[in-house]
Amino acid sequence: MVDVVDKETRRRMMSGIRAKNTKPEMLVRKILFAAGYRFRLHRRDLPGAPDVVLPSYKVAIFVHGCFWHRHTGCGFATSPATNAAFWQAKFSGNVERDARAIETLKEAGWRVLVVWECATKGKSGEAVTDLARALSEWIEGNAPYGEIPEILSPH
Repeated sequence: MVDVVDKETRRRMMSGIRAKNTKPEMLVRKILFAAGYRFRLHRRDLPGAPDVVLPSYKVAIFVHGCFWHRHTGCGFATSPATNAAFWQAKFSGNVERDARAIETLKEAGWRVLVVWECATKGKSGEAVTDLARALSEWIEGNAPYGEIPEILSPH
């Protein structure tokens, strides 16, 4: 399959993708702050430089993009048809690096939460409330690891 845009356009599009302060990350931070949690951002002294760190709870939160971090079974985790070998290697490297960082954090006594991008997409009203509730319940709990995938509101 051929790319629908030329190489220069694709290069420009890909270079515009941010690693920090993404919309999903900003939503999670806004929800946490509104709930009274205080946190640090992108602590480079911790494995994987978690997006949000709640030191008083010893919780590290990663806000993962479904595409880049390969959220299993998610519709956003598509694979480009062109240059498939490159993308497979890129995605495998991301997943392995994520797993190492999470394991190292857990071994150091940190609790780790992964919030998937699809859990934040197009969220407003009750859906944001559901996400806020899920975040608070996990933080206040004692599970060593958790994931928040897309939350389907029962309303």
